[in-house]
Amino acid sequence: MHAHQTTLERFYTAFAQLDADTMAACYAPQAQFEDAVFSLRGQREVGGMWRMLCAATRTQGRDVWKLEFSGLQADATTGQAHWEAHYRFSATGRLVHNRIDSSFSFNPQGLIVNQVDRFDFWAWSRQALGTPGLLLGWTPFLRTQVRRKAAANLQKFLAKP
Repeated sequence: MHAHQTTLERFYTAFAQLDADTMAACYAPQAQFEDAVFSLRGQREVGGMWRMLCAATRTQGRDVWKLEFSGLQADATTGQAHWEAHYRFSATGRLVHNRIDSSFSFNPQGLIVNQVDRFDFWAWSRQALGTPGLLLGWTPFLRTQVRRKAAANLQKFLAKP
């Protein structure tokens, strides 16, 4: 097993336990993260996102939280993983089962420098938002609104002492 695969194993094991500090320690200072909701630069933002999401899950959805991961593969520069999260979306209280495929790039020190997560935004929005997600989840309008709200929430979270 390549050392970068061990980094992914550590990252997802920590995620399953909602240990955002260990997750954040897997990222390089200049890390970047991209998915349908977030576009983040730097370990502060990326780690902050995981801290925010883990905190919300611990306080509002620990009873239903489950993370499963598989297909961890990595070589000297890249990696990939499949993961599925079962959780309660904090904004609506609705249950979500999200299926995500992640791709990674690593620096020579074995830290994540780039992570891109891909998932079906419309499927997610139908579960997380209900009728608005069903009707508008396929539109750029709703995706933009979700991204703006998530960015504002993260900035508010990062501003806390």
